[in-house]
Amino acid sequence: MWERVLTSIPFIFTLSLLIGLIFYWIGARIAPKGTKTPGKLAPYACGEDFPPVRLQVNMERFFLYTIFFMVFDILAVVLATSLARPGILPALYALIVFASVMLVLPLARW
Repeated sequence: MWERVLTSIPFIFTLSLLIGLIFYWIGARIAPKGTKTPGKLAPYACGEDFPPVRLQVNMERFFLYTIFFMVFDILAVVLATSLARPGILPALYALIVFASVMLVLPLARW
C-alpha cells in the first residue's frame, strides 16, 4: 500500500516541490542582503547617451533578404527529402533554384 503511494506521481511532485521550497527558503535566510541604491534602476549604457534619432530600417532590403532566406530554406527541405532518390533529381532542383535566384538578383535594388 505505502509503496504505491510513495511512487505515485502526485506524491513525488508534491515532495519535490516542498524540497525545492525548503532549499529556496534556506537560501533566502543565509544569503547576504544587498543594499538598495537608485543606481540599480538606471539603464546601463557604458556612460554614453542614447542617440535621439531612431534607426530607419530599409524594409525593401529586409523583405528581399527574407525572400532569399525562404527560397534557400525550401531548397534545403527539398534537397533533404530528395536525396534518398537516386539520380540527378537533387542536383536538378538545386540548379533550378540557383538559376531563378540569378534571374531575380539583377532586379533587386541593393
